[in-house]
Amino acid sequence: MASLPSAAAAPTRVVRPSPLPTAAGRLRVASKCLASASDRHCMLYGSAVNFNPRVCGLKFWISRKPRHQNNIKRHGRAMRIKKLEVYGKDELEIESSSSSERKPIENVELLHDLIEETSPSKSQTTECPSSNDQPVIDKDLDYPKGSSSSVIETNSFSYDHLGGRVPSLCIAVVGATGELARNKVFPALFALYYSGFLPEDVGIFGYSRKHLTDEDLRSIIAATLTCRVDHQENCGDKLDAFLSRTYHINGGCNNRDGMAKLDFRMKQIEGDHEANRIFYLSVPQEALLDVASSLADGAQTKRGWNRIIIEKPFGFDAFSSYQLTQSLLSKFEEKQIYRIDHLLGKDLIENLTVLRFSNLVFEPLWSRTYIRNVQVVFSEECGIETRGRYFGGYGIIRDIIHSHILQTIALFAMEPPVSLDGEDIRNEKVKVLRSIRKLDLDDVVLGQHKASAGKANGYMNSLTPTFFAAALYIDNARWDGVPFLIKTGMGLIKHRVEIRIQFHHVPGNIYRERIGQNIDLATNELILCDQPDEAILMKVNNKVPGLGLQLDASELNLLYKDKYNVEVPDSYEHLLLDVIDGDNHLFIRSDELAAAWNILTPILHEIDKNNVAPELYEFGGRGPIGAYYLGAKHGVRWADD
Repeated sequence: MASLPSAAAAPTRVVRPSPLPTAAGRLRVASKCLASASDRHCMLYGSAVNFNPRVCGLKFWISRKPRHQNNIKRHGRAMRIKKLEVYGKDELEIESSSSSERKPIENVELLHDLIEETSPSKSQTTECPSSNDQPVIDKDLDYPKGSSSSVIETNSFSYDHLGGRVPSLCIAVVGATGELARNKVFPALFALYYSGFLPEDVGIFGYSRKHLTDEDLRSIIAATLTCRVDHQENCGDKLDAFLSRTYHINGGCNNRDGMAKLDFRMKQIEGDHEANRIFYLSVPQEALLDVASSLADGAQTKRGWNRIIIEKPFGFDAFSSYQLTQSLLSKFEEKQIYRIDHLLGKDLIENLTVLRFSNLVFEPLWSRTYIRNVQVVFSEECGIETRGRYFGGYGIIRDIIHSHILQTIALFAMEPPVSLDGEDIRNEKVKVLRSIRKLDLDDVVLGQHKASAGKANGYMNSLTPTFFAAALYIDNARWDGVPFLIKTGMGLIKHRVEIRIQFHHVPGNIYRERIGQNIDLATNELILCDQPDEAILMKVNNKVPGLGLQLDASELNLLYKDKYNVEVPDSYEHLLLDVIDGDNHLFIRSDELAAAWNILTPILHEIDKNNVAPELYEFGGRGPIGAYYLGAKHGVRWADD
């Protein structure tokens, strides 16, 4: 067969027809020229009417099913790289996917100038000049390896197994050089890329205020990227491929200009086709609105969906949270906003609904008729020195209670949703939050651990609590009268994250005399544990083997590490994949946010107004004594008593 026309030849009119289904034996040319034509599509340049096996110069495209199609769901993979020639300074031509004519790229003169700029910039923090009204694209941008002043590399058309092009995906991490981005976000993105949950031609962009080249950013994040124990095959190749798809954008001090640069560079990766974008805003609270507003105006794609991920805290109280929400909703739709709390990405949280709604043995018991109390415990061994400036400003109530604990209770106590759709689940969660009774200061315990030797810090001189316990009640038909005791703190005896359900005593228990004086020890319990080990435990009473009749309380133990020989993905992997898939049930909607603040804001104002001093407790101890009095007041024995 004759050679194909050169890409450097003069532009010719090209018609791209629809895919032609082929069968073995009908198109003999396909059997001769291709490895196998059976069960494939053959796409031709030119008309199919004059097709002849001996005609030369034809181009065949084979649409193959992506290797990990089931994992990728909505995204495709680049099947080849196409090089585009710059035909002159005034015009750059490309083949259009929807037209037979060639189209000029807009702003080609600017693009030509950018391509010619090859001198790297020094790695240093940007000095902030006065802001300009109009965004300006800098000329010191770095481009993928292999680019030159006359040829740029861009993605060719990607096709799914039916022959149609699927959208590209770009993910931008704003605040790319921060600790969260380096240690959590980029490693989670690489894990998803390695596992096949991201398209191979994904574009990863790091946005910061520092003068960094693409290679500088790649060097920074490379040290934190690792393959899991059960994912070691071709790890080095996947790592190199991921890093080659990672680029840096110097946003400078004017975010309007910075977002224009980001948008321009994303368009280079995407081409002139359908494209989706995700923006992870790993920025301080005080910078959030400026970044979000600039992003909304200058970096959103108009050829697909845009989603933004926002880190907590989501305001300081009900009023500040309302202002923040209104500002965001003036720029984005609710469905675009994903308020993330990484603690909600744990398997423990997902098991709440799975265990209840997929097991007939539990759903009938899930009410005040059988459940005596519920305990939600989140304790850490470390002190607040690991939390830094953020924790000192917001404290444990705004940091842990507002999002993680209240969301956990809402998922636990909600009515069965209409479906597993995110909006249906969030509709039920917000009903629970609105039903929680107003907190009384007498039902709250504040604590602060004493600064241990060598760990003293400035926060110990304030009233910032490091421990919080409270008794909540949900005033609805299912949970009326059932105390939900929550306890969270730092600097405690051990790291423990669990939800413990204690059931009522057996009415008229005929084995009461065999149990002993403390009947609470014979209480049936269901424990969902995340730390120290992921497990589901069921506490039941059984007969001790041997002569006589002696009862014992034993645990039926499903220990994940014994049952499943896999490494558990990080919670950021779970939540980022949910964002890509558009699953928002573990993210906080605006009305949920407002309902949670309505629970906590009155008690926060009362604490501040009365200058309530937290009870001191020993670092590495069990926490304030007041927590045990609180449990006794509501008829609850803490699990660690």
